[in-house]
Amino acid sequence: MENKQQGSLAGFLVPSVIGIILFMIPVQYDGSWTIVVKIIADMISGAIGEFLPMLCVGIVTLSAILGIIFLGKPNFIATYPIVANTFSTTAIWVDIRILGAIFIWLTYLGVDAQTDSMIGLITSGDNGGFVLNDLLSVLVVIFLLAGLLLPLLLDFGLLEFIGALLTKVMRPLFTIPGRAAVDCITSWIGDGTLGVMLTANQYEGGYYFKREAAIISTTFSAVSITFSIVVLAQVDLMEYFGLYYLLICAIGIVCALILPRIPPLSLKKDEYLVEGKAMGENLPEGYTSSFQYGLALARERVAEHRGFEQFMEGAFKNAAGMWFGVLPVVMCIGTLALVLANHTTIFDTLGLPFLPLLQMLDVPQAEAVSKTMIVGFTDMFTPSVLAAGTITSPMAKFIVAVISVTQLIYLSEVGGLILGSKIPVNLPELFILFLERTIISLLIAVPVAHMFFVN
Repeated sequence: MENKQQGSLAGFLVPSVIGIILFMIPVQYDGSWTIVVKIIADMISGAIGEFLPMLCVGIVTLSAILGIIFLGKPNFIATYPIVANTFSTTAIWVDIRILGAIFIWLTYLGVDAQTDSMIGLITSGDNGGFVLNDLLSVLVVIFLLAGLLLPLLLDFGLLEFIGALLTKVMRPLFTIPGRAAVDCITSWIGDGTLGVMLTANQYEGGYYFKREAAIISTTFSAVSITFSIVVLAQVDLMEYFGLYYLLICAIGIVCALILPRIPPLSLKKDEYLVEGKAMGENLPEGYTSSFQYGLALARERVAEHRGFEQFMEGAFKNAAGMWFGVLPVVMCIGTLALVLANHTTIFDTLGLPFLPLLQMLDVPQAEAVSKTMIVGFTDMFTPSVLAAGTITSPMAKFIVAVISVTQLIYLSEVGGLILGSKIPVNLPELFILFLERTIISLLIAVPVAHMFFVN
């Protein structure tokens, strides 16, 4: 009996510690802080970078073709559950995959890329070219590594253990299970896409309600420290990084307290996608502490694991779902969003309702700042690029840099991932959440900026 318990404890500790090291421990590499998975991904990208666009073209094309085939519900659909789960979807998402395939081929071939034609707008380096070469070519490697290695965090009891420890904090404050802390930490230290992947996996496995999955993916998929540095550096205000990041964290906590309690998140149902597997949140009889209970739950999860076969099954399911389900969505929606941002005044117009609020808060260059408010819905980096080129006030630049990060939901990456997953949040709801986060962020960030900057 003792050997079995020790074996179960080792089965929990060894893979969980490896997963924590890979995904959650910040390390300094090449002059900046990152995580081991990102370092490995960058090494792979550096070694085979010239082949990655071609790989993305193949993935998005295959996704569209098999999506069309699986709309007809062929007889062999039940034979290969991973394949069926990856390619079975609704007609609207097949249409998006088809558009993504068209966009990626036009972009890869450089059709009319140097012209002002409609196709040229799609394929230019600022739009489709940026999505293919700067986003998809990075995501394709991260998705593969994360998909293959996420089972270390998911399948060996770490979430059960942390969930038992933190439920008394996470549930009353944020209305979500304690295990969601892992999603947040993974996003914060690593990358927001990893947090969404983790949340989607847990939701599809029956560990989160619809409401919980929606809250965690839109509220706790925090922007990584690394990207926050990139945004602040873009507006040339790195000397304010300490204030900047503390403010981002504070705004994130306030948003996490408020948004789950108001629509649209508060309207989501406490229903599972599949039969619920989440643990109870009260300390059962026979346990004297949350630590003891968490350890017992972790050992129980390890005892249920089928070993290498289940590990690889989960790994390939994760990777295939992100490759074939999400990359086409990012290519389609991300490209269209950037075309609108770069070649129309729609986001300038949409930003006008923020002008009275910005003026009331006494934000310098309020009109220029208002133009950056909505464009962040397309891509998180775009507002800081616009601010660097059109805004001269350090206070205004600082405000834009903070808001662009705390808005959190942007279609070229995190928003596209959410829409491409089974997480129950649609495009209008994402936009409403984006607006809510923007208003809350402004009401906190601007008064703080006034304390440290001269208007």
